[in-house]
Amino acid sequence: MNSIGVVVIGRNEGNRLKQCLLSVLEQVKTVVYVDSGSNDGSVDLARSLGANVVELDLSIPFTAARARNEGFEYLLKIEPYTEFVQFVDGDCLVVEGWLEKAVKVLDAKPEVVVVCGRRREEFPTNSVYNRLCDIEWDTPVGEAQACGGDAMMRVNALKQVGGFNPSLIAGEEPELCVRLRQAGGTIMRIDAEMTLHDAQIMHFNQWWKRSVRNGHAYAEGAWLHGKPPEKHWIKESRRIWVWGLILPLLAFIAAWFTGGISIILLFVAYSILFSRVYKYARTKGVTPVDGLFYGLFCVLDKFPGLIGQIQFHLSRLLGKKRAIVEYKSAAVSS
Repeated sequence: MNSIGVVVIGRNEGNRLKQCLLSVLEQVKTVVYVDSGSNDGSVDLARSLGANVVELDLSIPFTAARARNEGFEYLLKIEPYTEFVQFVDGDCLVVEGWLEKAVKVLDAKPEVVVVCGRRREEFPTNSVYNRLCDIEWDTPVGEAQACGGDAMMRVNALKQVGGFNPSLIAGEEPELCVRLRQAGGTIMRIDAEMTLHDAQIMHFNQWWKRSVRNGHAYAEGAWLHGKPPEKHWIKESRRIWVWGLILPLLAFIAAWFTGGISIILLFVAYSILFSRVYKYARTKGVTPVDGLFYGLFCVLDKFPGLIGQIQFHLSRLLGKKRAIVEYKSAAVSS
């Protein structure tokens, strides 16, 4: 396990950070924790547990991508011969046995540059929003287009493409995977438990903010890599505009001429979309109740997603940089 280094990023994660660090400190020699301006004692906690700590410069805007890059650079500074780096968010804990399974794949398949597994929500019964996250993270096993924030990467491949794009406020992992694949690498999701995530999304406004952030990420990803052959997040962005703006706008404009029939047809269209998403969720083994919630929120998601898309393009045209949107509940320290 000496060939592995771990980079943990976080901000005010409280006890979540403690559990995260404990899950990796006994397994690997070098763990780097990157703190993005916490005021809950996270830095002192990480040091007390034996992690190496990097505190980000407060004068530069925080992004998860920037945090991962600085953690990665520090890891190689203290352990220059590290072969693989496991990135993990501070609100997750690494499942026992995951690191060995990921390294085994990377050792056996030189073309694979990123390995990820199943991220699960640790407390799915706490809220419907937590359960929605758990469904979202259940992606197909096999060769993949992208990974999430928890993944093991080949150090040389990451260095070759220059790491994460530090300017992105969200969606930095899929954007990195675009460049890794363009450089000839393969992204692989294996059938193994990887991390447990404590989402702490308890209220509708948190879910809304997260969806706005996702819409922003889709827009920025499409702007950077939307041209063929990649067409990165073009389809996702197009769906947001069609379902969140174009169809409703056309229906309300036509309502005057159709006596309101166009509004009825709009709701029929939304019902069809809901049905398709529900059936897809059920094929993944989701319960009927959770499938109903997943279908409903996937339809509603188009509206905050549209706000995120508009925010990105307005910021781009005006030359402004948006800050990270916070949506999680406050952590509990211990």
